Amino acid sequence: MKKQRPVNLDLQTVSFPLTAIASILHRISGVIMFVATGILMWFLAESLSGPVGFANVQELMGSFLAKFIFWGILTALAYHLVVGVRHIVMDMGYGEELDQATASAKFTMIASGVLSFLAGVWVW
Repeated sequence: MKKQRPVNLDLQTVSFPLTAIASILHRISGVIMFVATGILMWFLAESLSGPVGFANVQELMGSFLAKFIFWGILTALAYHLVVGVRHIVMDMGYGEELDQATASAKFTMIASGVLSFLAGVWVW
């Protein structure tokens, strides 16, 4: 029995459609939010530990790195929310055709970009 499978599939040469990229980024944003939960819980615990802990968190939040991390968390949250709604709508049977799915993926990318920009304005 001879199988006609590729021996070495080079993933860098495969071009993914926009719908696949949106789905993959949705999973990545979920992992980012899972890790972010630990970071946010640490900030909350530190700020509630007392006046000194609250002052430490306030001082840390003034740094560029902390603002950048929080902007990243808000961006991942916004993307995950927008694409999650897209997935729920598609699970209900709407927009499953390729052209509609591509259009909804484009819309989610644009909406997430706008929300990411607004999160950056809010953080800084």
